[in-house]
Amino acid sequence: MQHAILKKLPKIELHCHLDGSIRPATLRKIAEEQGYPLPSGEQELKQLLQAPEECKNLEEYLTCFDPVLDCLQTEKALETAAYDVVEQAAEENILYIEIRYAPLLSTRNGLSCDAVIEAILKGLAKAEKNFHVKSNLLLCGMRGYPLADNLSVVEAARTFLKKGVAGIDLAGNEKDYPPAEFEDFFQLGEKYAIPITTHAGECGCAQNVRDSILLGAVRIGHGIAVKDSLETIQFCIDKNVLLEICPTSNLQTKTVNSWEDYPFRKFIDAGLKVSINTDNRTVSNTTLTDEYLLLHNHFGLDYALMQKINLDALAYAFTDEQTKSQLAARISSGYLPQLMSEAAST
Repeated sequence: MQHAILKKLPKIELHCHLDGSIRPATLRKIAEEQGYPLPSGEQELKQLLQAPEECKNLEEYLTCFDPVLDCLQTEKALETAAYDVVEQAAEENILYIEIRYAPLLSTRNGLSCDAVIEAILKGLAKAEKNFHVKSNLLLCGMRGYPLADNLSVVEAARTFLKKGVAGIDLAGNEKDYPPAEFEDFFQLGEKYAIPITTHAGECGCAQNVRDSILLGAVRIGHGIAVKDSLETIQFCIDKNVLLEICPTSNLQTKTVNSWEDYPFRKFIDAGLKVSINTDNRTVSNTTLTDEYLLLHNHFGLDYALMQKINLDALAYAFTDEQTKSQLAARISSGYLPQLMSEAAST
């Protein structure tokens, strides 16, 4: 299976963080405009922004976000960053991408949540016009932040819902702030009929996945911990929930210790729906094409399963039915030459 062929195939991505996916060259441009000091060498900059292949834990992985967030405190920077991520998606034929960000992270110098969101949406709209990639924004509440602040994110999502914002997420330190503590956050989202996805099961706790679903999440970010609980895998299947898996990131953050431990095939064989994602393109030094190739090399992922996974991801995307129908047709036709070639060789 060739990287060049995979790159051209139509794809869907549901789990991509804005602040973890800005290209180093783009961040340097943003930083220079702000007079923010970054390492002068290209390699030194990459070392600052890219996590080690093997991190000690999730906390070490997250340190790579610090210089990025320092630079994402202006509307121009946020617009530029959003444009950059969609441009990357276009380069590997991603038809639809949901980009997530916590607007509270860009308010330290006086920007309001609404101003942060508007700037990102401006970048997404400009990129969609230029690259013909459909995109939506997911707003993240942050574990460890005051409840009132996180509820303000839900209120902002309500304001911008179907105007570029497609849903909400809960991110951050899952170990110390499990989803069960955020009932008010989930309830307000459900009250406003805002689609919900939640980071859960990234720190080894399958119960967090179950609790998130009971609180209203229809997708789970990562969810890898359910591998150790057949009961929770079945619960996810029964509740018709999709897991947004991010293989490279999951290995880096020690969500699993090795590829032998990675539950991709276990999930597929059980009938659990998954989507494949980058999580953080820059921090994990990856692309969606790379993630597919890794799963092919380690688990025999073939074109037929790739097509199914992308159609499943599209079915769970927080977008309108017309968009889903149009993109489903492109995915179905886009894989035909590879499927025919596969059939002929067997």
